[in-house]
Amino acid sequence: MEGGGGSGEETEKAGMESENMIGNYKRAVKRIDDGHRLCNDLMNCLHERAKIEKAYAQQLTEWAKRWKQLVEKGPQYGTGEKAWNAVMTEAERVSELHLEVKNALMNDDFEKVKNWQKEAYHKQMMGGFKETKEAEDGFRKAQKPWAKKLKEVEAAKKAYHAACKEEKLAISRETNSKADPALNPEQLKKLQDKVEKSKQDSQKTKEKYEKTLKDLDGATPQYMENMEQVFEQCQQFEDKRLRFFRDLLLDVEKHLDLSNLDGYASIYRDLDYTIKSADVLEDLKWFKNNHGPGMSMNWPQFEEWSADLNRTLSRREKKKPGEGVTLTGISQAGEGSLQNKHSSHLSVQSVQSTQSSPNPFEDEEETNNIIDKEDSKTKNVSSYEKSYPTEWSDDESNNPFTSNDANGDSTLLMKRRLPDRRSGSERCMTTRGRRLTSSASKPEKS
Repeated sequence: MEGGGGSGEETEKAGMESENMIGNYKRAVKRIDDGHRLCNDLMNCLHERAKIEKAYAQQLTEWAKRWKQLVEKGPQYGTGEKAWNAVMTEAERVSELHLEVKNALMNDDFEKVKNWQKEAYHKQMMGGFKETKEAEDGFRKAQKPWAKKLKEVEAAKKAYHAACKEEKLAISRETNSKADPALNPEQLKKLQDKVEKSKQDSQKTKEKYEKTLKDLDGATPQYMENMEQVFEQCQQFEDKRLRFFRDLLLDVEKHLDLSNLDGYASIYRDLDYTIKSADVLEDLKWFKNNHGPGMSMNWPQFEEWSADLNRTLSRREKKKPGEGVTLTGISQAGEGSLQNKHSSHLSVQSVQSTQSSPNPFEDEEETNNIIDKEDSKTKNVSSYEKSYPTEWSDDESNNPFTSNDANGDSTLLMKRRLPDRRSGSERCMTTRGRRLTSSASKPEKS
């Protein structure tokens, strides 16, 4: 008995949770509202992914721009530099594709969901959606006749159970009165009549209960048909939503899968080709020819002497660091050394001019020519140093083209003070020339 009662309770509980029971249709109605909320969730999902695609594209572009500049300014050269730059080019092209993904997600997929939601769900002035209200009204209309009969069944059931309870109590009282000797026959007769009446009431309520159940069972098929029709309408609406979501997610998958694009595959074909085209031997050869022993060199060659070379220094001679008669090797370390170098230089020039020309009047012209030559040479050296500021880092302690005379100030100072620093032999030769000049001019006056 207990086992049978337990089984009946489980069956009754399962029946109460059925869709056909009064009020249980609300789960199907709620699914319509959930569909609208799921559309919002899907749009938020696509929007967040589009933001990620955009941010990633921007980061790729910034990264590629920064490293292109670093590689361009760095020491990498040749085909190796091209291969390195190809990686940044790949990032720029992939960045463009991810921007296209972002645009597809927002302009195509996002807008599809938005438009479908607008077409599928229609808001009411009083709140809620028209589709939800239609489904709820359909279920309520289908349940109304059956719910009325169900209510009658419940009332008949309650009356029958009450009559059965009353009958049981009457029988119990009659049984107890028979065992009581103090009870008179009239009282016993009343109890027996009450038992008989309770049996009749119980039988009447039972018949009514059975009749209402029979009427309910007769209305049940039509009720189930009406309920199923309304439920199928809800199913069709949900079928449209599910199919739309599936098709949309397939579109999203196509937009996210870059491997299906011809442009994406070509990006990595080009990258692979550029990297594999890097020629190590070619780069080593290029560096040797441009920065190594393979560079062209103007080696010193034999040159015949001419009188013009004594007055005008060639450009090649200006760059010779070991020339003893140039002023560009003078440093500003000490004024004494500066005077000694100039005096020795001028002494050599004076001796050469005395030996090469018997004319004493050319002495001062040679001195002025030397000063002009040194001035122009200093300017040339300064321009050379500006053109090649940091090309080589060799030791320049003995190099006459140092930056001490780059601005020409030392030469200018020497030029102003040179007449006061000539050696005694130079001043003597100059005085001798002036005497010869005065002696030569005297006969003309006579």
